[in-house]
Amino acid sequence: MSETAVARGLGDELTAPAPGAGKSRGRGPFTLRNLLLLLALALMLVAPIFVPEFWLRTGFAVFGAIIGAIGLNLLVGTTGQLSLAHAFFLAVGAITYVFVSGSPGGTATAVDGLGYPPLVGMIAGVVLAGLAGLVFSPIAARLRGIYLGVASLGLVFIGQHVLNTWTSVTGGFNGRTAPRFELFGFSFGSDNPTLFVANVPFRGPERLWYLGLVLAILAYVFAKNLLRSRPGRALQTLRDSEVAAAVMGVDVQRYKARVFLVSSMYAGLAGVLYALSIGSVAPESFALDLSILYLAMIVLGGLGSVGGAALGALFVTSLPLTFQQYADKLPLVSQPGQGGVSAGQAARLLFGLAIIIVVLFEPEGLVGFGNRIKRLGRRGARRTTSHRPDPTAEPTPSPTPAQGSTT
Repeated sequence: MSETAVARGLGDELTAPAPGAGKSRGRGPFTLRNLLLLLALALMLVAPIFVPEFWLRTGFAVFGAIIGAIGLNLLVGTTGQLSLAHAFFLAVGAITYVFVSGSPGGTATAVDGLGYPPLVGMIAGVVLAGLAGLVFSPIAARLRGIYLGVASLGLVFIGQHVLNTWTSVTGGFNGRTAPRFELFGFSFGSDNPTLFVANVPFRGPERLWYLGLVLAILAYVFAKNLLRSRPGRALQTLRDSEVAAAVMGVDVQRYKARVFLVSSMYAGLAGVLYALSIGSVAPESFALDLSILYLAMIVLGGLGSVGGAALGALFVTSLPLTFQQYADKLPLVSQPGQGGVSAGQAARLLFGLAIIIVVLFEPEGLVGFGNRIKRLGRRGARRTTSHRPDPTAEPTPSPTPAQGSTT
């Protein structure tokens, strides 16, 4: 098939209405999927009242990972641009937050800070991470595939060198403490003000849970709307054929720059939540293995799927923390320093096994397994309705004998 024919097909896709438009007539808003989403949201809203602190902290870490995974999926899964630099952009967001909102060091310590409100530090982290991605985008526009992956890998090595040597900003090898987040005077710590809901004290973990939940929902909704829009469909054409996209009028370099900007801003916000989750940042926290973990999230969840990225982040982030929490009750998993397989090693072994299973049996990831179950249910429903008589159908009249015939 020629590139012109491919371009025509892609042009029809870009100019066509969004998927599902015109098909929802007769379908109410309260479908089974929407009801399940509302139920899940309701459970997450009341979770801090009943859930222990460990799961609240784990959930906040998951929310941050979901934001970062969605951003990487927009770049790798939707646009088809391999990037191993996600750890670098997370580092830019996290370090910017702790520097901008950190206390000024003065003469007593070598670690410095600007002392601005935490909200300013969060916004600055997101913006600077996006600008870092925008600066790298001209290089990304000239490279594809494994060459782009290798080039982006250089950002991680450069970032590690800068983080370890710029001690007045990063704290060097020891890192620095992340300032407590505040919003218009309301602290997301354990006090200021003291807060009780249903006689349950809402301390730092409870408050951070809601902060992460709101930010993750906003990131999810923005990504879904972006993919349904014309720019989102243009990004998908870049993944299918850059030549055909250019023929049909898509500015390839501009769209690559935009998707790097958006993906890096997602990573910057995820870096800020990462700093708030662990309470401190150090250069070793943003090494290459962090980029590999984010790639594992989107591969396991499903490339090109926003919901798949969220599921992959949930699996990859919560698994090692759960193993560490219940190491004394799980077989073959031991506490740190006791020998045997640690929680992190056990989680990585399970990641590797899960990736192999996904690649062999379901390339669409966890979302693909869900879609397969959904398709099987629809086939069963069709078979049931096809064999079921229609009660509204009129009975077929029996043939009458012809005139003059004898019985």
